[in-house]
Amino acid sequence: MTAASALAGGVPALSLQDDLLFDLIAEQAYRALLHELAAWPKPGLVSYIDAGSHHDMDATILCRSAEALRPFFAELALAGSCGTGMSRLREIGMRAEVAMLSATGGVNTHRGAIFGLGLLSAAARMIARSSNDGDVSAPGELGGIVARRWGQEIRRGPVPLHSHGSAALRQFGAGGARAEAAAGFPSIYEVGLPALRLGRVLAPDDRTAAPPRRSCRPAASARRIGAPERPLCTPNSSRGVSAPVVVRIYSR
Repeated sequence: MTAASALAGGVPALSLQDDLLFDLIAEQAYRALLHELAAWPKPGLVSYIDAGSHHDMDATILCRSAEALRPFFAELALAGSCGTGMSRLREIGMRAEVAMLSATGGVNTHRGAIFGLGLLSAAARMIARSSNDGDVSAPGELGGIVARRWGQEIRRGPVPLHSHGSAALRQFGAGGARAEAAAGFPSIYEVGLPALRLGRVLAPDDRTAAPPRRSCRPAASARRIGAPERPLCTPNSSRGVSAPVVVRIYSR
């Protein structure tokens, strides 16, 4: 399949069967999207409880979008392992966006996640290791890899004229997602992760406050290695969507 035909059709150029480690990294990214959806309350964002400030999307649409993006995270992991530059990563990201819009009926559910998680997926393959039981770990800080490997290219890259991030840049001087990625996602390591750990301290007996860190074992891989399948979501026929336990967010 040529890049042009893949771009037009919004389909991945890589099968998830090509490499188990790519599969595992993609599953981590996919589950991150589902965990974000399950988190509640959060300002204006869609959850299984409500649609926040959105009128064009709900939990069902976000689940479809996340599923459509999973193989592209695997392809981005492969690209990262080959030392690919930003131009190639953007091309994969553009095909992922086509697939997302096709799955959601034209709704932009995860464009930012394609960018951020896509870069982290590409970085993960550079250092990720898998164990015999199908777990995957990255013994290093992925944000630093993104900054060192692609930071300059991200800063020099094209700036969309009509995105929310561009409007915030013009009005407030905020660097937005591009600046975060180019700097190695400091908000994750300096704000997000400390807040997650604080949630565990404030509610040590409540597993929904901040689930303990677990390695992902995707269903396809579980079947290959004989491990039990443990899906994140379970069907809820009354609502027609997958409904995991809500992950509550605690603050000081």
